[in-house]
Amino acid sequence: MVSEPGPAGLPHPLPGAIGLSRLSAYDWEAADGVCGGSPHLHLVCTEAYVVTGGRGAVQTLSPDGYRDIPLEAGSIAWFTPGTVHRMVQGGDLRITVLMQNSGLPEAGDAVFTFPPEVLADPEKYAAAATLPPGTGPETAAAARRRRDLAVEGYLVLREALVAGGNGPYRDFQRAAARLVRDKVPTWQALWREGALATAERTGAQLQALAAGEPAYLGEATAHGAAPTRLGGFGMCGRRDEYALPGTTLPYQGLSDKRSPCGFTESEEP
Repeated sequence: MVSEPGPAGLPHPLPGAIGLSRLSAYDWEAADGVCGGSPHLHLVCTEAYVVTGGRGAVQTLSPDGYRDIPLEAGSIAWFTPGTVHRMVQGGDLRITVLMQNSGLPEAGDAVFTFPPEVLADPEKYAAAATLPPGTGPETAAAARRRRDLAVEGYLVLREALVAGGNGPYRDFQRAAARLVRDKVPTWQALWREGALATAERTGAQLQALAAGEPAYLGEATAHGAAPTRLGGFGMCGRRDEYALPGTTLPYQGLSDKRSPCGFTESEEP
């Protein structure tokens, strides 16, 4: 007999246990005259932008240098862990974000490109990265200050990388890794329950098909969802969230605190 397909993991995850959100890029002008979001990187998650309207760009820093990737309706862009990225507003830019390893970004898998002296002090970093609750003017002002501080550090990294020096960029990556090190056990648990469990479930289903015993097909069903929180302040822009398993951590009954990623979570960063 073939066993039932894989561990249960998260109930009803999206395909591949990805995360999902919608963004409208910030139109605030930064120190370099560019309107857009807060530069940052993810430590273990690949992120993809699917452009649903408007135009703009995503600026990236990686070992292969600085890139400016145009974005318009119908285009996509994606970037692997360690790639610094900055969403740039060009006119009503609207994006659906697909995120690898659903649940990890909400648990802190992102670090802003703050200046080195902020990155070196976890308390200073948390103070600069955390937003007040709500979506009102106070939160908007704090999100803009956070964005400006990230751009300040980002411009130094970009200037050095364009000039052929990747030392500051590498230093930033190492500082980011130090900041999140204590979170890794939590991430490992989320990954096992989400992305890994989903992959293992597929493996068990393939075994069942090979054995001619596709009993799991009797569990077929469908699901639907709509945004459950609109207009939050994310890293790159105003963010619509979906209360899907692993995609947005439960926020009912919480004090609406925001994580360094701009996502709701149940504890301070």
